Amino acid sequence: LAEYGQRENTRREHAALIRQHYQYREFAWPWTFRLTRLLYTRSWISNERPGLLFDLATGWLMQHRIILPGATTLTRLISEVREKATLRLWNKLALIPSAEQRSQLEMLLGPTDCSRLSLLESLKKGPVTISGPAFNEAIERWKTLNDFGLHAENLSTLPAVRLKNLARYAGMTSVFNIARMSPQKRMAVLVAFVLAWETLALDDALDVLDAMLAVIIRDARKIGQKKRLRSLKDLDKSALALASACSYLLKEETPDESIRAEVFSYIPRQKLAEIITLVREIARPSDDNFHEEMVEQYGRVRRFLPHLLNTVKFSSAPAGVTTLNACDYLSREFSSRRQFFDDAPTEIISRSWKRLVINKEKHITRRGYTLCFLSKLQDSLRRRDVYVTGSNRWGDPRARLLQGADWQANRIKVYRSLGHPTDPQEAIKSLGHQLDSRYRQVAARLCENEAVELDVSGPKPRLTISPLASLDEPDSLKRLSKMISDLLPPVDLTELLLEINAHTGFADEFFHASEASARVDDLPVSISAVLMAEACNIGLEPLIRSNVPALTRHRLNWTKANYLRAETITSANARLVDFQATLPLAQIWGGGEVASADGMRFVTPVRTINAGPNRKYFGNNRGITWYNFVSDQYSGFHGIVIPGTLRDSIFVLEGLLEQETGLNPTEIMTDTAGASELVFGLFWLLGYQFSPRLADAGASVFWRMDHDADYGVLNDIARGQSDPRKIVLQWDEMIRTAGSLKLGKVQVSVLVRSLLKSERPSGLTQAIIEVGRINKTLYLLNYIDDEDYRRRILTQLNRGESRHAVARAICHGQKGEIRKRYTDGQEDQLGTLGLVTNAVVLWNTIYMQAALDHLRAQGETLNDEDIARLSPLCHGHINMLGHYSFTLAELVTKGHLRPLKEASEAENVA
Repeated sequence: LAEYGQRENTRREHAALIRQHYQYREFAWPWTFRLTRLLYTRSWISNERPGLLFDLATGWLMQHRIILPGATTLTRLISEVREKATLRLWNKLALIPSAEQRSQLEMLLGPTDCSRLSLLESLKKGPVTISGPAFNEAIERWKTLNDFGLHAENLSTLPAVRLKNLARYAGMTSVFNIARMSPQKRMAVLVAFVLAWETLALDDALDVLDAMLAVIIRDARKIGQKKRLRSLKDLDKSALALASACSYLLKEETPDESIRAEVFSYIPRQKLAEIITLVREIARPSDDNFHEEMVEQYGRVRRFLPHLLNTVKFSSAPAGVTTLNACDYLSREFSSRRQFFDDAPTEIISRSWKRLVINKEKHITRRGYTLCFLSKLQDSLRRRDVYVTGSNRWGDPRARLLQGADWQANRIKVYRSLGHPTDPQEAIKSLGHQLDSRYRQVAARLCENEAVELDVSGPKPRLTISPLASLDEPDSLKRLSKMISDLLPPVDLTELLLEINAHTGFADEFFHASEASARVDDLPVSISAVLMAEACNIGLEPLIRSNVPALTRHRLNWTKANYLRAETITSANARLVDFQATLPLAQIWGGGEVASADGMRFVTPVRTINAGPNRKYFGNNRGITWYNFVSDQYSGFHGIVIPGTLRDSIFVLEGLLEQETGLNPTEIMTDTAGASELVFGLFWLLGYQFSPRLADAGASVFWRMDHDADYGVLNDIARGQSDPRKIVLQWDEMIRTAGSLKLGKVQVSVLVRSLLKSERPSGLTQAIIEVGRINKTLYLLNYIDDEDYRRRILTQLNRGESRHAVARAICHGQKGEIRKRYTDGQEDQLGTLGLVTNAVVLWNTIYMQAALDHLRAQGETLNDEDIARLSPLCHGHINMLGHYSFTLAELVTKGHLRPLKEASEAENVA
């Protein structure tokens, strides 16, 4: 037997017999052609790394029973296919510009007249301040890019992902590197840059406009409040005098004809007239929004309004026509010196603005009308009633929904995937049955529910829900936690990252921005160092080692510039989350179907437009919110950077729809800020369960569908009457909207803003709110009836908050402040923080599992309930400060575990 196979003929003949018996095929035509076509298609439409394509090709060959070629043969084929797809993309992009446009694009690499920087480098820099001059500069930046005359419609046949990556590479690499490229590649990179940055520049300019109008409104409020404080003394004095004068009117003993004389004997007529005039001057109407102080800031507006009116071309939905008409009017008339705009469209003038826009002589004042228009424009832009074609963030979300033939082709598939019937009456009947039966079940058990009481003492009946008592930790749990904590070995955060990479290979998800395969040694070490620098907020300097090739200054800067970006961070994070989901201990904690969403606040002390004020969280500074999503297995699967502290409800669905991990969470918990009836409706349409922790659930409105139903003790609180007719009328539109969200046609936060109209919500919005009211009531009934449900919500939210504490400990440098000026930098840094936090959670989970196995081997009796209450959110054994070592023991490098703290060195617990 040892000599079997030594003869070439034997091996060849037996191999042929094996192939014939198992029906395997040679790696030859037509299978080589079919595989090449598959790989080319994947390489053309996406930027999948070579390793993933290798796995895909191997799987395809095995599926079709084709004998695998040598690894080098397959690697060479993939390399050739990717190169061919890349050359085709460059060629198509290089053919878009005319000869004149190509000359103009080449000038991007040369210096500008007033700066040593090239025009390309100047255009990369977006606005960082919020002011009129900054807006004008942002508009000029967009005009420069727009003047190249390249149009996005020329890209309809090109893969969007590849274009986005090429444009990002152009934004990261130096002018020197671009100048050294081949003519075809250089032109492709410049075309991709101009087309992508044109949209980005327009978005940036509109972001500055929105922030600037918000500053004007905020400053007006501050000025108005100061005026109010200064005038309170005079107002109080005048009010007391008027009260005394009016008291004479109530004296029954004074004849009617003598009242005026008696009043004037107390307060002279002239004095009373002065008091009345003073009160009218300083008293503010109930609907006052400090518009008068806004008008006083007209001088600030004059600096940027001409650029806005003459450059930006607005469009509108039907609800924004009045705003667009006013914009067109001001575009024509603002350059004139007229002080009155008596022929201006008046539909935008609300009651609160009327007294400031129209003077006593019934003239429409220039200042008042201009500020009134800007206030209305900001509101219309935020609701997307007015939008800008060519903008990504400020465009029309309705145009991105499924429509026309596309909707008709996918209509039935969307209904089936969402699990809704095509007949709205069937959906209404099902909802009505659920709501009615739940009302009756909860009403029947309410008298036995000691945690909930019906309070009818106030103006409206309400439920009082007792707060949950804290769960006691049994001695067995305390003892188990102590034993595990004692067993966890100490580790440097740097080594922890390398060790997790040895288990998961997450560093393989980081590939070069140019999509080329870099041939460098110890790349995972360089990537771990860059991740450490970003997550800990310490910069690269403490990690540089001139005597270690993987940690030199040049290597780390090169790695950060070419490997660290949103898509690679997301892919690496998904690998950690998916690995965590396979661990037995993590599966005890949860199945990945439940998640929570909460925000971490970070001060941004640098000048940036992607930040907002909030004195509660940021003091006198401005800041950002990292709204992140945590599964019941303690892994963070998505994160969104929000300027300031915008309403969480706008973003809560994005984490479920945009996350790219293997988890499939169907229920999400949030705090009160994330709850709204519209969000409840969207969650139900998309097949998710929304379970917020409401601060005052007992005071919420409970809705009913059957007006005559008798729900006993709950009749008093079931005072809201839903209108199912609105749902029936908009049923198909609701499903079309939900299907568009599910398929990623439109971003959730953009659509929610457009649906949340401040005036006259659309029929679609009203219908979604109606179905949201029904589902919110179902949630409230479950919430008051089931203490375990309330406990589960609290537990998951506590997991998210505890995870935030670990992230805070990691992000310790520079006082935990985020000093990135641009959105991409902020997203990359906080994405890295989420990745490193997941690495810590995963490392703890792995070693806690090893510790549990060790304790069982020692004869310890372990309680399953105690194990379920363990948490991997500990970090006392992890060194994050001072000492940064990137050296692993050989066994650990190969995926084995390091010895537990109390285990002997000879004992291998792997």
